[in-house]
Formats: sequence, C-alpha cells, structure tokens
Amino acid sequence: MLKKLKPYMMPISIMIGAFFYIFFNKLAFLTPYLIFAMLFLTYCNLELKNMRLSRLHLWLILIQVFGSVAVFYALSPFNITLAQGAMICVLVPTGTAAPVITGMLKGDVGSLTTYSLMSNICVALAAPVIFSFVGSYQNLPFIESFLTIAQRVFVLLFLPLALAVIVIKFTPKISHKIGSYSSLSFYMWSLALCVVTGRTMVFILKQDGASHWIEILVAIGALVMCVSQFVIGRFIGSKYDDTVAGGQGLGQKNTILAIWMAQMYLNPISSIGPGSYVLWQNIINSYQVWRNRKII
Repeated sequence: MLKKLKPYMMPISIMIGAFFYIFFNKLAFLTPYLIFAMLFLTYCNLELKNMRLSRLHLWLILIQVFGSVAVFYALSPFNITLAQGAMICVLVPTGTAAPVITGMLKGDVGSLTTYSLMSNICVALAAPVIFSFVGSYQNLPFIESFLTIAQRVFVLLFLPLALAVIVIKFTPKISHKIGSYSSLSFYMWSLALCVVTGRTMVFILKQDGASHWIEILVAIGALVMCVSQFVIGRFIGSKYDDTVAGGQGLGQKNTILAIWMAQMYLNPISSIGPGSYVLWQNIINSYQVWRNRKII
C-alpha cells in the first residue's frame, strides 16, 4: 500500500498541510529536527573513501553561492520579497533525494553525493553571511546577526555530518544498520512538507489581497530559477562528462530546508518560492525519468 502511495506523497502531503494548516502550523518547531534526522540518515550511507571533489563541483558551488547573491541584487530593485524568494531557490543545497533520481537517470551517483555534501557545507558557511545582509536580521550589527544565524545553521547542517562521520569511522556496523533505515527519511520528508505547507498557508492567509500578486510573482520566479538551474547544471556537467549529476546537483534542491530558512531569516512570504519549487522540480524530475525509461 505504502509503495503505491509513494509517487503521490508530494501532492498528498501538500494538500494535507493546506487543509489542516492550523494543526500543522503548531508543529513548526519540529522542522529543524526532521531536517537534522533526514541528513543524518543520508550521511550514514556515505562512502567517504569514494568521495572525490572535481572541477564540476567547484563550478556548481560558485554558481550556487555567488549566483544566489547576483539573483538577489538583480531583482531587489523590483521587489525585495521576489528577490529573496528567487535567491533562496539558488542558495539552498542539493536535495537528499537527488542521488536516487541521479541513479534512475543512469548518472554518476558518487559525483552527485560528493557535491551534495559539499553544497551543504558551503551553505552552512555562506548562509549566515548572506542572510545578515539581506534577511530579517540585517538591522542588527553584522557580528551579532552572523552569530545568531550561524548558531542554528551550523548545528543543523554540520552536526549530523560530524555525528555520521564519527559513527562511520568508529562503529561501521552501527552506521550500516542506521543506513539501512534511510528509507525513513522519505516519511520524515512527507511530514516536514505537511508542516511547512501549513506554516506557509498561515502566512498567505494573513496577507491582504494586494499581496497575492507578489505571491504569484514569487512562484513564477521559482519556476524560472528551477528551469535555469537544471539547464545550466546539465550544460556545465556535459563539459565534464557528468551531465546528469550536474543537472540534478544544481537543479534539485532541499526545499524543506529552503522553506524553513526563508520563514526564519527572510520575509516569510518568500517561502512561497521554495514551496512552489517543490512542484516545479518534481515535474521536471518526473519528465526526465519518464523520458529516460522511454529511451531505454
């Protein structure tokens, strides 16, 4: 039964979160814990000896970090919320499910896993700096805002990696056992999607009618960012004979983390960007998988 429901869990989770938004909004405090647990389960499956950093990864990281800043400053003269929504869609690291899709598309899973890890580390370092200048903490002195944001982001992104590396290094049997439960991350993701959808609904319902145009623009901006990143990632990846990993690495995002970050450190309405990105990237991934199976 659960296997049959899996392909439809994304729309089901969004609908449940939207209909029961009052209940799930009260569970918003669970989001960072769910992200932490999903990352830890994913990292326990890492093969550290097989991880190799390549020039492709460096290019993708540069686009992810500096591209997000460029997008913000290009759009901020038109609308700050739109700029923040587009920026977070570029800055946020690769999704934990990206290696799965990469494998289905016959891409280099090892390369994508390496980049996924590197992109999380870079976001943990870059996000506190970027959010200090463009987020809700920008009125505070830089050091104070940096430390406030870094405290949460570092713990959320670095601690699960550190714990996983320790477990893998010193208790490989335990790490293998934990890694065997990695499928649980899918159900955690579904619950987290319900929670962030419910929280987003609360923000939307609090806005007046004039704000709905901004929400639509943010969703359209997320679509442009999504398509652009898949195209650019595949183009750069093709130069290094790693087309699929390049596209998935840059295009497929950890949207749960993105929504949480937007709601915590930016204008909460900007979270509609990564919220709609969930839909856009799943449409693209579904098309890619369908096309790949059709060719095979």
